[in-house]
Amino acid sequence: MRAVLISTYDLGHQPLGLASPAAYLERRGWQVRCFDTSAGTPDPQALAAADLVGFFLPMHTATRLAVPWIKRVKALNPRARLAAYGLYSQLNQEYLQELGVHWFAPPPLSKSADYPVPQRQGLKPLDQYAHLHVLGQQRTVGYTEGSHGCKHLCRHCPVVPVYQGQFRITPVEAVMADIRQQVAAGAQHITFGDPDFFNGPGHARRLVEALQAEFPQLTYDVTIKIEHLLRHRELLPVLRATGCSFITSAVESLDDAVLEKLAKGHTRADFLEAVALVRQEGLTLAPTFIAFTPWTTRSSYREFLETIRALDLIENVAPVQLALRLLITQGSRLLELPDIERVRGDFHPPSLLYRWQHEDPEMDSLAARLMKLVAQPGTRTEIFAKVWEQVFHEPLDLIPRSAIPYMDEPWYC
Repeated sequence: MRAVLISTYDLGHQPLGLASPAAYLERRGWQVRCFDTSAGTPDPQALAAADLVGFFLPMHTATRLAVPWIKRVKALNPRARLAAYGLYSQLNQEYLQELGVHWFAPPPLSKSADYPVPQRQGLKPLDQYAHLHVLGQQRTVGYTEGSHGCKHLCRHCPVVPVYQGQFRITPVEAVMADIRQQVAAGAQHITFGDPDFFNGPGHARRLVEALQAEFPQLTYDVTIKIEHLLRHRELLPVLRATGCSFITSAVESLDDAVLEKLAKGHTRADFLEAVALVRQEGLTLAPTFIAFTPWTTRSSYREFLETIRALDLIENVAPVQLALRLLITQGSRLLELPDIERVRGDFHPPSLLYRWQHEDPEMDSLAARLMKLVAQPGTRTEIFAKVWEQVFHEPLDLIPRSAIPYMDEPWYC
C-alpha cells in the first residue's frame, strides 16, 4: 500500500505532522512519500500511484492552501482515499467532505506508549526552512513537540474545539530521539511547538534539562501563557540555564475587557508583571497579539502602540502582530458571545471563517491598510515607526536597537 502525505504550510518548520504519521504508517508496512508544498512540488507520479493521500492541516493558512491540492489530487487520482488530519481538519470536516475527503483522523489523546521516531528522511533539509537570527548570525532550526492538546479553554483558540481542555505529554526519551536526529541533520536550535510548554511544568523541566545535558550547545524556544509564566516563575531560571532563546506568549490584547471576552486567563497587569519578570530573569519575551477585534477602537489601538513603545518591546514584536485581525472559525467559543453574534455574517467556506465587520468601518479600513504596511520590507523598528505615523499622523524618531533573537518566519495562523 502506498501513501502520500502533504503539508502546505507549517510556520516555516520541517513538518512534524508529516514525519510522525509517516513513521506510524511505515511501521505498519506502508510505502510513504512526504511532500511539503511550501518547499517544493509533489511528484505527480507519486500522487497518481497513491492508495492514500493525507493532508496535514494544523492551521488556517495551511487549510486554505490545501484546498486546491485536494482538488488536484481528486482529479489526478480519483481512486485514492483522501484523508485529513490536524486541528483544522476537525474544524472544517463538513466542507472538506464536500471536496472529497473521506477520512478524518481524531486528535491524538491516547496514553499509548507507541512513539516511533518521526521519519524525517524524506523531507527537505532543515536549512531550507526558517532560521533563527541572533547576534547577526543565522542558526538552523529543528522542530518538535513535548505535548499536544491544552488544559485551557481560551475562546478564540482553535485547539479548544478539538481537544476540549485535554492534554497529553510525549515521553522525554521519545522527544529526545527526535531531537537527536535533527541535531545530526544540522539543527542548532529547536522550536518546541507545544500549545503551552508549561501545561505540564514538571515534564517541561525534565525535557529541557535532558536537552541541556546531551546538547549543551543547543538553544531552543517555547510558547508559554502569561498566567503560566507567573504561576511557574520558579522555572524561568531553569529555562535560562538550559538555553532558552525566547518565549512566545499569546498576549492577544492589553484591554482587560477584551481579555475577559477571550477568556485568556490573564489581565493587563499580569502582562506588565510578566514583561518585568522575564527581563529580570535574563530571558526574552516575544508577545503575540490580535490587534483588531470587534472591540478595538482607534483610542485602544493607539494605547496599544504607546504601551509597546513605553515597555521597550518594539523589537520583541513581529510587525505582523501589529495588524492581525480576529479569526472566527467553525466551532469557536467566540460564537457564544452576543457581541460576536451582532457583527458576524454566515460561515464562508472558501475562507474557512465566519466573516465579521467592525461597527466602525474605519477600523476595518485601518486594519487593511496596516496589514499591507507590515508586509513591506524593513526592520521591526522601521515598520513600527511607519505604523505609528499611519495611526498618529506624526513621525516617530526611534533609535535602532540590537534585534532580539527571532525567526525569519513570522508567527501567524
